[in-house]
Amino acid sequence: MKVVNAVFPPAEQAGAFFGGAEDGPFVMVNLLKFKEHADYPDGSDAELSGREAYARYGAGVQACLAAVGGKSLYAGAVTELMLGEVEELWDMVALAQYPSRAAMMKMIQSPDYQAIEKHRVAGLAGQLNIRTKSVQG
Repeated sequence: MKVVNAVFPPAEQAGAFFGGAEDGPFVMVNLLKFKEHADYPDGSDAELSGREAYARYGAGVQACLAAVGGKSLYAGAVTELMLGEVEELWDMVALAQYPSRAAMMKMIQSPDYQAIEKHRVAGLAGQLNIRTKSVQG
């Protein structure tokens, strides 16, 4: 299995995701890998770790999620692997619930989100976003 972390999806991948059928609420699993040091384009806050820069984003994204009817469900540090094998563990797992694809798009296009995204970019080496749907049994 090939695993490639990224900070932004390629246009084709983003287009396919946001152009997918609307089928209601979903939970996004975020597997996060941080930079050792924050990397802001203007060179500011160079003393911060990537994790600390991302924490600034994490604090601000709560309101952005709420504004579109979403919510943060969980965030925690990855501590070890019990089953399976990967070359390198992610640093953190975060779960966010969205009411729809359109709500997620509205959030990431909002001025409030755009204002905090710099902290995400400064702190992240890369991530995987995995969209999940509840299984009705």
